[in-house]
Amino acid sequence: MPKAQRKAAPAVAVATRKREHSADAAGGKVTTKPADFSREEELRAFEQMLLIRRFEERAGQMYGMGLIGGFCHLYIGQEAVITGMLMAIEDGDQVVTGYRDHGHMLACGMDPRGVMAELTGRANGYSRGKGGSMHMFSREKNFFGGHGIVGAPVPIGTGLALANRYRENDRVCLTFFGDGATNQGQVYEAFNMAELWKLPVVYVIENNRYAMGTSIARSSATTDLSQRGLSFNIPGEQVDGMDVRAVKAAGAKAVAWCRDGNGPYILEMLTYRYRGHSMSDPAKYRTREEVQDVREHHDPIEMSRARIVANGIAGENELSAIDKAVRARVIEAAEYAQAGPEPDPSELWTDVYR
Repeated sequence: MPKAQRKAAPAVAVATRKREHSADAAGGKVTTKPADFSREEELRAFEQMLLIRRFEERAGQMYGMGLIGGFCHLYIGQEAVITGMLMAIEDGDQVVTGYRDHGHMLACGMDPRGVMAELTGRANGYSRGKGGSMHMFSREKNFFGGHGIVGAPVPIGTGLALANRYRENDRVCLTFFGDGATNQGQVYEAFNMAELWKLPVVYVIENNRYAMGTSIARSSATTDLSQRGLSFNIPGEQVDGMDVRAVKAAGAKAVAWCRDGNGPYILEMLTYRYRGHSMSDPAKYRTREEVQDVREHHDPIEMSRARIVANGIAGENELSAIDKAVRARVIEAAEYAQAGPEPDPSELWTDVYR
C-alpha cells in the first residue's frame, strides 16, 4: 500500500475482567507490596536460597574438575524466584521448568545428594545417571522437569493444568521459563488454550535479561514480558525477582487467581544471573561492572541477610551457623555423588519406548 494511503491503526481497548486483586491486566506494571514475613519465614527463605547458591557454586567447581559433563546451567543470582514461588503454593501443586533447573529441584524438596549424583552421571541419581543436568524428575515432589528444549515447559505445564481441571483436584501448576523462550510460537499456542479453557497455570517468566547471550533489548520488540498474554486476555505483572518477599506476595496472588477458576496468570520476574548462560559461556556481552553492581546492591541473599539482622530476627553468628550447616549438606552431596557407581551398561535399554 502506498505510504500516502496508509491510515493509522485505531486504538484498541483491551478488555479487562473485574478481579478481586488490584492488578491491571492491560498494564502489566503492577508493584506488588512485598509480603510480611514471620521470623520462621525469613529464616526458611534465607536457608533455602543459601542452599541453592552453595549447591550451584559446588556444581560449578565440579564441572571445572571434569566431574560433571555435558551442559550445566547455574541458577546463581536467581534464587529468590523459585524460593518465593514455592512459599506460595500448597502440597500437590506442580512445578515444571526449563534447563536452569537445579534450584527448582532443591526448592521442591528433592535430596541434594540425588541431584548431585545425577549431575555426575551416577546410578544413584534421580534419573539413574541418564538424564544429567537438564533432565531430572520427581513424581513424589511433583516436579515434572527439567527440559532441554527452549519453551518446552510451557505446553507441558499447560497440559498439567488441563489434567488438573479435568480431574477437578484444585491443583495449580507453576510453569517456569526464561525471557529467551517468550518469542517461541508454542508459548502462545499454550497461552491461547490456557485462557480458552481457564486452566489453573501460573506462567513464571524468569527474565534474567540476556537469554542465551543476547540482551532482551536487542532481541524482543516489546520488553515488558508481563504483557505477552494481553491478546489472550491473560493478566500479568512485573515483580522484583531479587526480593523473595515480593516474589512470595505476587506468587500468592497469582496462585489464588488460578485456584479460584479464573484461568492463567503471568508473572515476569525481573532477575539476574551472575554466571554465563551455561558453563561454556564467557558472558562477554556484558561488563564485569554491571554484574558487580547487582551483586553489591541487589543480591537476593545479601538483602535477606541484611533485613534479618536489621530487624533483630537473628544475628550474624546464627546466620553463619546456617551457612556452615548448608555447606556441610552440599559437601555431603558431592561426596555421595562421587562415591556412587556409574550406570550399568544394561541401562542403555531401559526407559526406551519402541
